[in-house]
Amino acid sequence: MIRFWTVVGLAASMIFPSLALSSRIPADRADVARPGGVLPMPPDFALVKVAGGFRDPVNVTNAGDKTGRLFVVERAGRVWIVSADGAVGKEPFLDLTMLNPTVIDPQGNDVQSNFIEQGLYSIAFHPDFSNNGYFFVHYASLRYRGDGRIVRFQVDPATPDVVDAARARATEKEIMRIVQPSYNNNGGQIEFGPDGYLYIGIGDGGFSTPEGAGQDLSRWLGTILRIDVDVENDDVAYTIPKDNPFADGADGRQKEIWAYGLHNPYEFAFDPATGDLFVADVGDSHWEELNFQPASSKGGENYGWPRMEGSSCYPIFGETENTACSVTGILPAAQYPHPTVKAGATESSGELVCASVQGFGVARYAGMDGVYLVGDWCTGSIYGLGWDGARWQLQEVLRSNLHLTGGGYDEGGRVVVVSAKFYLEEDDADAPPRGALWRVVPTDEVPAGAEVAPADN
Repeated sequence: MIRFWTVVGLAASMIFPSLALSSRIPADRADVARPGGVLPMPPDFALVKVAGGFRDPVNVTNAGDKTGRLFVVERAGRVWIVSADGAVGKEPFLDLTMLNPTVIDPQGNDVQSNFIEQGLYSIAFHPDFSNNGYFFVHYASLRYRGDGRIVRFQVDPATPDVVDAARARATEKEIMRIVQPSYNNNGGQIEFGPDGYLYIGIGDGGFSTPEGAGQDLSRWLGTILRIDVDVENDDVAYTIPKDNPFADGADGRQKEIWAYGLHNPYEFAFDPATGDLFVADVGDSHWEELNFQPASSKGGENYGWPRMEGSSCYPIFGETENTACSVTGILPAAQYPHPTVKAGATESSGELVCASVQGFGVARYAGMDGVYLVGDWCTGSIYGLGWDGARWQLQEVLRSNLHLTGGGYDEGGRVVVVSAKFYLEEDDADAPPRGALWRVVPTDEVPAGAEVAPADN
């Protein structure tokens, strides 16, 4: 089958081999799942607190080194280790706030985090981390006016729980710098795929979005990139996988692009069992979007933004279900709407009228068989997206009182989640800890005396 790519000024739709290879790509707007669906089996789990006291945690992952450690990313620029027994390290694993002095901040903070959508976004450990000690971070750089930096560091085997400033400076290698036109919609997640390549989520540029960002393949904005960081020459940052969809660079297309047409793919996750990719794309005005890419994909998917938001036309003027336009690219697996405006709702009342989807991971336990879990930072709702054999189902599986900010996996494949109260509440020395780490645990395995996230559904 011929593949057509949509570029600014060219045709607005495309046909993908993945459509023939997987029945899970919705063929019609009516096939896009919405809240109210029912998963094949009833999920039966609780969010059990693992550790607390974090300041603005936004990401969590494991190193795959059989130590059982979890690594919690704080937006300001620190990464903390949580041991298998739930103990938090006495000092950060990595502290970018004391690394490279700048004219702006002589104390050494190269992380720009004054705005809610900036800071240290994500950490990813090399698939061979146990042997080479390499790990990668993505953050908004103060010295480069908020541009994204992807940097590689290397752990000293003698001190595996702390990468001090001297070690970080000695091993620092910049892999990529991503020009950001403004301080929101920067994306952030980085993750190694089953193929060993590094995948990078990048938003459309936010308030200063360039015209066509998301559909313009001459820019990285509004895309997921895919690069090979295993290079023998240390003077080379990365190479382009030969099977990247735009690896030839024809017509000015960026060779690194794996998928495009995204608004703000802040979190995404691979299914460890199948290699399928799920992308939680933060919405703009009306819809939060969940995209599915089968492991069989050859890349090049166009998810429609900014011509589409979810399955609707964009821009949307008042009508959430605006479907007067033809579909650009491929449709999402699921979407859910922003809340209806409540009279008198304010930030202080806790009734924010907003939505912001945060992806966690794929669960294959607690009544779930391949269910992609996501949570909403504004509402506290947790949704499960699953395939029932005929179509996608989107079900609200838990309604918490948490501000959910991200998630990942522990080494056992259990889904772990972080939450934080930043931006919604002013600093208060007497307030409870601002951030916590939680694990999705089957109800019948919740330890006696464990702290469980309150639910009101």
